[in-house]
Amino acid sequence: MKLTFWGAARKVTGSMYLLESLGYKILIDCGSDFSDRHKVLTGGLFPFETSEIDLVILTHAHVDHSGNIPALIRSGYRGQILSTAPTAELSELLFADSAHIQRAEKKIANSAPSDYSYKPVDRFISIAFNKDFEINESITVRLIPVGHILGAASIFLSVKEEGKVKTILFSGDIGRDNYPLLPDPIPSPQADYVLCETTYGNREHKETESPEDLIKRIVTEACVTKPGRLIIPAFSLGRTQSLLYTLNKLALKKELPPIKVFTDSALAAEGTRIYSKYHSLMNEEAQGIKAQDESLFDFENLDHVKTFKESKNISNYLQPCIILSSSGMITGGRIQHHIRQNLQNPFCTILLVGYAVEGTIGYDLLAGKKTIQFKKRSIPVSANVIYTDIFSGHTDKHGLLKFMSHQDKKKLKKIFLIHGEYQSMQDFAETLNEAGYQNVELPDYGQSYEL
Repeated sequence: MKLTFWGAARKVTGSMYLLESLGYKILIDCGSDFSDRHKVLTGGLFPFETSEIDLVILTHAHVDHSGNIPALIRSGYRGQILSTAPTAELSELLFADSAHIQRAEKKIANSAPSDYSYKPVDRFISIAFNKDFEINESITVRLIPVGHILGAASIFLSVKEEGKVKTILFSGDIGRDNYPLLPDPIPSPQADYVLCETTYGNREHKETESPEDLIKRIVTEACVTKPGRLIIPAFSLGRTQSLLYTLNKLALKKELPPIKVFTDSALAAEGTRIYSKYHSLMNEEAQGIKAQDESLFDFENLDHVKTFKESKNISNYLQPCIILSSSGMITGGRIQHHIRQNLQNPFCTILLVGYAVEGTIGYDLLAGKKTIQFKKRSIPVSANVIYTDIFSGHTDKHGLLKFMSHQDKKKLKKIFLIHGEYQSMQDFAETLNEAGYQNVELPDYGQSYEL
């Protein structure tokens, strides 16, 4: 069995791992690499012959795990894609959105593909959580819930070679306990080899308030005490639904001030519809609310903005309000207009709720820059910029240790650390060593291992 690391190796994005056994080739995830903007736009070139891949297994829908699947198909991949049902539907939304972005930015990237007639979703086969699925006579897969976003899974593979069974666990992105909407990650089976993400490998989540208490306090300070507007850049899938659910809980308890809440993302609206459809996969609290015939995401004064014209008109709304829009890193989408129009507004609060890579406006705001560059225009920052990690979909260092604690140290043959900044990987490797784990590897891009 051979494992090659073709993405998220000593970096966060671009998850892609090639597993080969007895001539059968499986690609685990096929994500976009945000560290190379041109590569994201054009689909990039794959470092292997795509037509030789037999199967793709997808941990979850986020584009740093799924975004290069359309390019894989255009490049000659003819096989199927295994995932949970919610991941398949959420991926369909993201693929369509990515195609729209590529069309819009084709002038920038002349080599961007012109054929958008492919239908990657036709390739998906949905399988249930915690059920063994036989890929062929030698390989079995099981998808294990890990929180993070709806439908996200760790991938547990059993591979039979020459009469011996080898097992390998791909963590995917591990969610955190007590996260809005989603159940806690469940323990994974014992594996011979583990690939563990390290996004927060050297950090701890610091918030001690509940999501409702924190949002109630921020809304009161930003929209009542001031009074002004609260702008929240959020990823369309996962983060937006968690925020809407939290606002809805406050509304159900009559603790949300009577102000307008604008949700301004067509992709997020479709994502929310899919979340509602799969409410049976949510945590007990959310299922309890749903059982009382209550909406999980809809409440009084919530306004779903549909068109770009309606989006721009929010600037003319002069009363206190909340604007929830994407993208979370402020790399594109309608959020850019809202941020640009309000950076110099001292009565505006910008609440950042997620990770942002260097080179994005979100990163610059998190870094506390006094001016923000919008194309050729430098805009001074007079708005109040704040940050919380309470809606981060990733577990922290302690959660990663908890994930690994379900593995018997004596039975583990090797641990591969992936999907994190290199320093985060190094620090978490040291943490694992101190906890008694051995044979911890930090694979480089293109590096292969015989397992």
